[in-house]
Amino acid sequence: MNGAVVLDSWILLAWLKGQRPGAEAMDVLWRAAAAGGVRLFLNLINLGEVYYLTAKAASLAQAGRILQQLRAMPLEIWPVSEELVLEAARLKARFPISYADAFAAATARSVPAPLATGDPEFRKLERQGLLELRWAGNG
Repeated sequence: MNGAVVLDSWILLAWLKGQRPGAEAMDVLWRAAAAGGVRLFLNLINLGEVYYLTAKAASLAQAGRILQQLRAMPLEIWPVSEELVLEAARLKARFPISYADAFAAATARSVPAPLATGDPEFRKLERQGLLELRWAGNG
């Protein structure tokens, strides 16, 4: 496995919860990144999404622990620029995806790299040729 992969919050949440098949796919990506075979990217907005969803479901303390855990992993945080915000806004305007998902897609297009996810919302962008998916979900 060579190159880069952008992570959607979906695959990270599946990994954190131990939900198959996303958790298994994320384990493969972590091993590949640790071995230097792939660079993993996560948009800062999607990091915030993982944080707030963890805080909401568990606690702020648990969200802080998850943040520390992710910071220790072979993961690069992609910054939010005006250009990226506008690309995400264009994608959100054209497709029925969440705003956070628009940032994951915009990041994958910017890197450029496939987006690792199991969220079916991204299939529309893939069918339009706007995004390459590294599918980690069912079906």
